Amino acid sequence: METDSWHIALRALEPEDLELVYRIENDERLWSSSGDSQHVSHYTVRQYLVQQKSDIYQDGELRLVIVADGQPVGLVDLTDFSAHHLRAEVGIVVLSAYHRQGVATAALRQLADYANNRLHLRSLHAYVSTSNAPAQALFNSLGYQSAGILQRWIEGRQSATLYELLL
Repeated sequence: METDSWHIALRALEPEDLELVYRIENDERLWSSSGDSQHVSHYTVRQYLVQQKSDIYQDGELRLVIVADGQPVGLVDLTDFSAHHLRAEVGIVVLSAYHRQGVATAALRQLADYANNRLHLRSLHAYVSTSNAPAQALFNSLGYQSAGILQRWIEGRQSATLYELLL
């Protein structure tokens, strides 16, 4: 059940986010949608946190922490960023304890607002497994339009729906 009772904020990664990022990056259930295929060490995550600048123009991506009522509860990303074409791919992970509570909806709304008003992007897109009904419902509810089905897109086996949001 969705509720708008959370105060949701997005913020840059901090060194204190080591365990959150480590937990998400090593969750094998997420690998098919993220493209990851191996575990990462605390050292690797620590180096990533130290080296990333939270500047989409320098890094080509932007990863933000989703904070619900002061607690870090997930990550939202802009990747495959193109300053020339004014677009980026969206990714989101919310810890399972916060699923179906409006956290992802609020975070993606804030991300779209930031992408539009601060980065001046004109479109966002996301690839969602055709078997992931909750994620498809989430993107549909936010005004993303299905732009097609990509066959065997995920791990060479699963199809994905390409969703697009024009800003």
